[in-house]
Amino acid sequence: MSGRGFSVPPGRAGRLWLDRRLTVARRAADLLDRKLRLLQADLARREEAAALAAAEWERDRLDAERWLLRASLLGGQRAIRLGNDGQYADIEVRYAITMGVRHPDSASCVVPQAAGWDGPALAAARRAHQAALAAAVRHAAAAEALTLIRAEALATRHRLHALKDRWIPGLEQAMAEVTLAIEEQELADAARLRLAAPVREAGQ
Repeated sequence: MSGRGFSVPPGRAGRLWLDRRLTVARRAADLLDRKLRLLQADLARREEAAALAAAEWERDRLDAERWLLRASLLGGQRAIRLGNDGQYADIEVRYAITMGVRHPDSASCVVPQAAGWDGPALAAARRAHQAALAAAVRHAAAAEALTLIRAEALATRHRLHALKDRWIPGLEQAMAEVTLAIEEQELADAARLRLAAPVREAGQ
């Protein structure tokens, strides 16, 4: 016989086949349910961390813009260009694994010391931009981790719903049909035996 998307062997072999798959499906649903609860708890923590990182980045970005404007007003665009020494920041992202998902766990940013001399306003602008860059790196790491964990939670929820709403009910329906067919066959066999008993007794 056929269930929802699977072929079931007839008779008691089919009931055993279905019983095994129901056991596996229910165990998988329990594991997915536990995983989803853990992911949702982790999501709440990461949403808060990402929100804090975003606020820090926004604050430091605005501060850097203000200091850049001050340095421009005091020293002009030429001073800003001369303050660019061509060095690059070193960004390090460390990864972790949560419920099978690899994601950024933390990030840091190291900026080389300025090679030349800066005036007070330009030095303050440089420090403000370094702080903004470090905040942007932390925000990007937190946001990416949140995106990955959220996607895994959504995929887990879909898999759990597929098991609970379609796969397990399909197996249970097929189990009921197989059990009913076995019971009907047993009743038919018993009826044939009762009908055959007088015939055997008469022939003795």
